[in-house]
Amino acid sequence: MGKSRRPVAALTLAALMLASCGGGDGGTMGSGPVTVTPTPSPTPTPTPTCALASRQAFAKAEIDEWYLFPGDVASGVNPGDYGDVQTYIDALVKPAFDLNKDRGFTYITSIAEENAFISRGSNAGFGILLAYDAANQRIVIAEAYEGTPALAAGIDRGTAIVGIGTNSGNVRTVASIVAAEGRQGLTDALGPNDPGVSRVLRITDAAGTREVTVTKADYALDPVSDRYGAKIISEGGRRYGYLNLRSFIEPADNQLTAAFADFRAQGVTDIIIDFRYNGGGLVATANLMGDLLGRNRNSSEIFSQTRFRAEKSVENDQHYFPSPARPESIAPTRIAFIGTGSTASASELVINSMLPYLGTNMTLVGSNTYGKPVGQIARDKRECDDRMRVVAFATGNADGQSDYYDGLAPKIANSCAANDDLAFPLGDPREASIRAAIDFLAGNACTTRIADANVRTASRERRFAVAAPPAMLVPERPSAAQRELPGLF
Repeated sequence: MGKSRRPVAALTLAALMLASCGGGDGGTMGSGPVTVTPTPSPTPTPTPTCALASRQAFAKAEIDEWYLFPGDVASGVNPGDYGDVQTYIDALVKPAFDLNKDRGFTYITSIAEENAFISRGSNAGFGILLAYDAANQRIVIAEAYEGTPALAAGIDRGTAIVGIGTNSGNVRTVASIVAAEGRQGLTDALGPNDPGVSRVLRITDAAGTREVTVTKADYALDPVSDRYGAKIISEGGRRYGYLNLRSFIEPADNQLTAAFADFRAQGVTDIIIDFRYNGGGLVATANLMGDLLGRNRNSSEIFSQTRFRAEKSVENDQHYFPSPARPESIAPTRIAFIGTGSTASASELVINSMLPYLGTNMTLVGSNTYGKPVGQIARDKRECDDRMRVVAFATGNADGQSDYYDGLAPKIANSCAANDDLAFPLGDPREASIRAAIDFLAGNACTTRIADANVRTASRERRFAVAAPPAMLVPERPSAAQRELPGLF
């Protein structure tokens, strides 16, 4: 296993987390935050109640102690002006938000809800990722998870939802909902993510248009799909490993290890890693991926780094590649990472951390990543089930590169723009992003860099066969799971 060379500090590495905030950028499949959990310096003294003022004071104290950008915290913010904890937090960190440093990455969530998702993938809902297609006034399914109500009802990737109702007599079109209530109206129409909540969905797919009733239920997210999560793609006399990781949660560890053991057994060293909807998760799982990609590295080489503010530097950490290498690890010849605006945090950490070692032998395919080179710590007020996720550290690679707030595409010179083609299943070599990834691994030149995909010149608009992706549908107040998987319902 890899080791972290560090002083005896307050952090528990397994609790470090780089997770998406579930926010969007208004036009792409957006994601957000990263997270870390120091063992508690003394927690605030429990109060007899969980009154709003007490919860706000807890949030303020944690920001004052841990926030990565102490100079960018607003002063003179009166908690009495805010009716909940989150809006108070937003007001405190607004200077950092305005500087693009903290785009909703500091937030409060439920301890129980987050722990259930991280440890077991537990969640409740339809079990689908949804994106709003404004041009066609519909909601499109980007992915459907196994063992969930949606897939059982025949709803899968590429299906479109064109109407929503609580019964067959009051189904409203997506267009009418948005016209009356905006995009948040779609989230409201889909109902709370509680078991037993039913909706009638008017859907369109290859079989035509029909109405189905789907009832939300508890389910466990499978981080690596049994259908397409890890496979070998054979083409032109060559073999390529394909891995689609949905989220960096604890159940992923054994699945990743098994996938790489299979790649190694079959002698595969050209790899496609599909992070297109992966908003992040545990740092420990991201570092495990580094270990599994590090057969030809040694224990003096850094995979990832975390850096806290100066007075918390005792918490700084470096994760080195293991020596000896893990028996399941491979020495990659080339890697094609697939990303979108939903690719954030732990996903970006893995991509960024491999760049110093592979250079032009790796690429980013698809569209630009979200841009979240900072992470949060978890600070708990247990009596209220409150977990503060406070932006407290920056992530970097062996070269110290950690400034990718604008996404990773500008850092990868040979990036390759490609569509997220919902007409084909994930893992299918005909799908546009996977096709572009295979072409890179086979040594073919990319047609269009991501940075050039939407270039306009003074004389004309350059047109490419790369479409702007729909915007992931994200509620104003996402759940713990929705923060890591933007678009999850």
